[in-house]
Amino acid sequence: MCEFCHEHGEGKKWYLQAKNYSEDLLSDLARRNHIANFFSHPEALPNIIAQLEKPGQSADFVRDALTPDLLKKTHFGQVLPIEDVERIFGFVTSVVRMACYCRQSVTGPEQRYCYSLSMAPQGGEFIKIIREIDASYLTGPDTAGLETLSKEEALASLREHEQEGMCHTVWLYTAPFIGSICNCDTDCGAFRLSKYGTQMMFRAEYVAQVAPELCNDCRECMRVCPFGAVSHSAALQKVLIDPRQCYGCGICRAICTEDAITLYERTTIPVAANIW
Repeated sequence: MCEFCHEHGEGKKWYLQAKNYSEDLLSDLARRNHIANFFSHPEALPNIIAQLEKPGQSADFVRDALTPDLLKKTHFGQVLPIEDVERIFGFVTSVVRMACYCRQSVTGPEQRYCYSLSMAPQGGEFIKIIREIDASYLTGPDTAGLETLSKEEALASLREHEQEGMCHTVWLYTAPFIGSICNCDTDCGAFRLSKYGTQMMFRAEYVAQVAPELCNDCRECMRVCPFGAVSHSAALQKVLIDPRQCYGCGICRAICTEDAITLYERTTIPVAANIW
């Protein structure tokens, strides 16, 4: 299991622990200020990426500042498959869809791929904090604002995101509080930062594997994998998944029409068991 499971989950999957979504955690003033500051400054992420794109001391300084220890205390995530999203929805009370912070700040047009989670109705204190700040990208005239969805509506949307090639990710806002599920691809700030050597999220607790006898060599899984984990064997006329590259998101499985791909617990795949 990833280190968060030991630190925040008592040896179990940390994001399946209801205590990590508790409204009580939002009584902490430092955590509330962190959330408000995070959403108040959408310009911060593109500025960081711009600095990392410049060679030399500027990029080195930013990279040194974004240490794993800092990120794992403030804003860090983990990939998870749709089954674990369903388990989370089994104990949270409300789901609120909003504009994706990093896509809005990096690409410009609004993309509604972020889902706030709460143990309280109508998004609870997390959404209240967001409403209290000047986050125009969330509530501007060209947006639909903050949408409260039923769990069924949210799950249907998340499955659609899988078909679009996006992986589900869960995010903390000052450990151990978990505030949202997002849907990431190469437009995502976390992906862009990882390209420059800044890890923003753990891989899933799972690894995908292909059953060769079921694979029809359509290669759709190669097309949608955002992590480059799927390759093609010309000799076998089959696809292969490198467990060392796989993030266990399940996008390849969702797109497979032959049910040839299965997710296995990462700990059962020796070559990938300690790769996070």
